[in-house]
Amino acid sequence: MAQTKITRLNRRNFLLAVGAGGAATVAAIAAKTASQAQPAATGTGKRSTRGYSASEHINNYYRTTKV
Repeated sequence: MAQTKITRLNRRNFLLAVGAGGAATVAAIAAKTASQAQPAATGTGKRSTRGYSASEHINNYYRTTKV
């Protein structure tokens, strides 16, 4: 009986360790990926970065949604 309890606890501890290790791996990869993100190129720099600006693809969307 005692051997069965020890075996169950060992299995549970193993599964707990695998789950925690997997979660830590995912968190490390996500943190590394997020810190390496590059800012988007602004082009010529003449446009204002504030407010709404209708670009060509937005105008195309509006044109296709007209009934």
